[in-house]
Amino acid sequence: MGFTMGLNLLLLVAMVATNILSLYHLSSTLQSTKSPVSQPVPDHLIRQLQTIRATINHLTRLHPTAAASASKTKLSIPSDLVLYSQFSPIASSCHSNPELLHKFMNYTPFSSCPSDSDLAEALILRGCHPLPRRRCFAKTPQKPSSSLPQNPFASSLPESNILWGKYSCKGFGCLNRLNPNLGFDPSHEITKFMTFKTELDLPIPQLLQIAKAANSVLRLGLDIGGGTATFAARMKLYNVTMVTTTMNLGAPYNEVAALRGLVPLHVPLQQRLPIFDGVMDLVRCGHAVNRWIPVKSMEFLFYDLDRVLRVGGYLWFDHFFSKGVDLDKLYSPLITKLGYRKVKWATANKTDSGGLKNGEVYLTALLQKPVPS
Repeated sequence: MGFTMGLNLLLLVAMVATNILSLYHLSSTLQSTKSPVSQPVPDHLIRQLQTIRATINHLTRLHPTAAASASKTKLSIPSDLVLYSQFSPIASSCHSNPELLHKFMNYTPFSSCPSDSDLAEALILRGCHPLPRRRCFAKTPQKPSSSLPQNPFASSLPESNILWGKYSCKGFGCLNRLNPNLGFDPSHEITKFMTFKTELDLPIPQLLQIAKAANSVLRLGLDIGGGTATFAARMKLYNVTMVTTTMNLGAPYNEVAALRGLVPLHVPLQQRLPIFDGVMDLVRCGHAVNRWIPVKSMEFLFYDLDRVLRVGGYLWFDHFFSKGVDLDKLYSPLITKLGYRKVKWATANKTDSGGLKNGEVYLTALLQKPVPS
């Protein structure tokens, strides 16, 4: 209520000031018509008038009526992760989404922050990375479990450590029934990345053997779009430290990765990775990196992955899929442009309904970053 009154008062003051300046400008113009010599309007008055008009426009956009009308529009999280990727100066994407940003920053100071992490994620997916809220406290579970698993493949995870209110499912059982491959069933996850079924597979023991044969040590790695961090969990058992980028698209992926004792990075694919140059031994691109990414976004991503990889490090495209013709004409040249050594390069037809309909193929490629010439 106080916020609304404050905005109305500012609008009133701005309009009064505009009217006064307009009358002053009009009177000056009338007086100048009586004089044989016309006098130009002073520059400082023009600048003041432009500033006031800009302020009125800005306040009108932030007026609660605009925010209320925007709140009626349902914010749907896109299925593809970079639908709203934008390449523009910092904060310009925030400027393009003022209603969302206003809702995100509309909270009561010195109290609990709203339970709207999905709103922050909606901004992030649109290329806007808002500053953290100040003067409010992030909500935490009412009765979190003090016993956290040391084993990343524990038989169960404490559901009481997750705020379920913002999700349609209210427990792991619901998520597992919805889709057992989402990554929320540790007993199902423990079998992944360990077996060789087709040429597209690269089991972790084989990956470690390749690195050992090349006298290349794997210590640090990054998993792009790794869901609940199952790959990082498996690598942890081999004393390899992995961090995982993941988004909470309808389920608590970040929370579960952390419950497993792993590090989630809540960043989208179009963001510059918060990792220093040349420090990673391995980067894995899983299901998140595929043909639905705009080509320009994908090229920026590839060169950012090159930035964080050390010389001799490995870039692994794990079951990258695209249309067969696009793989030959578009994506293979894009990958080859990096100049990496091909350790493994295997392709096969994608045989599910979507793959058959669109003529899609899989690519699994293990590439090694060369020493610069």
